[in-house]
Amino acid sequence: MKYDWKTTDLSQEDKALCSWAEKLTLTPGEMDESDVRKLEATGFSQNAISDAAQVIGYFNYIN
Repeated sequence: MKYDWKTTDLSQEDKALCSWAEKLTLTPGEMDESDVRKLEATGFSQNAISDAAQVIGYFNYIN
C-alpha cells in the first residue's frame, strides 16, 4: 500500500479516502465540493472528513 494503494485489497470507503487524500496532496487547488460529497456518499461524516483533512494537511506540511 505504501507504493500504490490502488492495487491493494481495501474497502470502498478506504479507497475513497485514499483517492481524496491523494488529490488533496497532489492537486489541492482542484478540490471542490464534489470531492467532499463523494466521501459523504461512501459514509464519511462531516466530522470525519474534517479530521482527515487536518491530518492529511499536517502530514503534507511536515513532509
